Amino acid sequence: MSHSPKSTFGIHAPRLSRRTMLRGTGVAIALPALECMVPRSFAQSNQAVPRRMVAINFELSFHPPNLMPEKAGRDYEITPYLQPLEDVRNDFTVISGTSHPEVDGGHAASASWLTGAAHPGAANFRNSISIDQLAAQQIGLQTRFASRQMGSGIAISPNGVKLPGSPYPVQHFNEMFLEGRPDQKAKRLDRLREGQSVLDTVLEASRRMQQRVSKQDQQKLDEYFTSVRDAEKNLQKSEQWQNRPKPTVDAKPLTRLQNRAMIIQKAKQFYDVMHLALQTDSTRLMTYVVGDSSQVPVLPGVSQNYHDLSHHGKDPEKLKQLAIVEGEHLKLYGDFLRKLKTTSEGEATLLDRTMVMLGSHMHSGGHDNRNLPILLAGGGFKHGQHLAFDQTDNTPLANLHVSMLQRLGLDVDRFATSTGTLNGLELSS
Repeated sequence: MSHSPKSTFGIHAPRLSRRTMLRGTGVAIALPALECMVPRSFAQSNQAVPRRMVAINFELSFHPPNLMPEKAGRDYEITPYLQPLEDVRNDFTVISGTSHPEVDGGHAASASWLTGAAHPGAANFRNSISIDQLAAQQIGLQTRFASRQMGSGIAISPNGVKLPGSPYPVQHFNEMFLEGRPDQKAKRLDRLREGQSVLDTVLEASRRMQQRVSKQDQQKLDEYFTSVRDAEKNLQKSEQWQNRPKPTVDAKPLTRLQNRAMIIQKAKQFYDVMHLALQTDSTRLMTYVVGDSSQVPVLPGVSQNYHDLSHHGKDPEKLKQLAIVEGEHLKLYGDFLRKLKTTSEGEATLLDRTMVMLGSHMHSGGHDNRNLPILLAGGGFKHGQHLAFDQTDNTPLANLHVSMLQRLGLDVDRFATSTGTLNGLELSS
């Protein structure tokens, strides 16, 4: 399915001709269709409406009774963790009774949360592409960054490799919004061009090899060629963006938190950076992993580390402290939704155009990978409800993934173990 390039909001630069060539070492390569080649009249039209996705995974999950309502439907009783989100209740949907079939392994299941690949804890486990990276293949070229991985990585490449993330919000802020010195830009361009040269050499050697291998190996090489071509497109795109100014944001540069136990403060920095990234259309696809499990959070009333609290064993004091930590995280989520809701983009808001999925690959801190807690906000869906599916015979979480991929504009009707889209999740218009 082909997709028209879309505008990049908050960034202004001269348009480039579609005939622009990348020249070097005597070779001229036509660039792919980039946003900067789109006539501005088209970029500002209604056809250029961007769709975005943020997926937030909590490594330690939540205490279910404090988060998940008992009653299904639109008149569910608000839970303690959802209380701070009462004013945006109609902007999110609570989803229970979903999971990935054959995904087990407790914490190991984080690798499959966005992929649905079976048995992530097995020695011979091989992962598959995550939904953010599948979307990045189609819409990633339209922004400076095809995707961003906040915290540890849950984004998985087409080859099943985990993409590295950065646990430092300041690093993401600097890379997206701070201009480097001219000599630093020159070095980055040299590295990009060197990477293109290496790809050319490897690709030529691989093509020669293809003439001497079996049909099975030829298929593997074809997959490899596809990966190389994708890498080549990304390098070409990166070189174009290196010569364009980064967006100017109304925010002071972040400072790195020296105390690792300031996990709530760091989470706030991540949410602030993600809001700026969406506001400037620097990327449309982000994952964020909330970890810091070994730390004792700097919060009044908390004296034990996050991981131990998640294994509370129903101890009243541990449950009390866990509620403080998890409650603060849900407050930040609510603040993030409000920021997106009050940020206009044309005739809509960022929340209208951004799906924000929060949840975990585990039901709770007890390593159960069934009945996953999921909140889905924004994206132009009809919200304000609790979609409660069978707690024993779970609905595939991949059905939600299909609904989200379709909302991003991808022409897909199956993903992983999906049986369709998620029943009950409808578009608002």
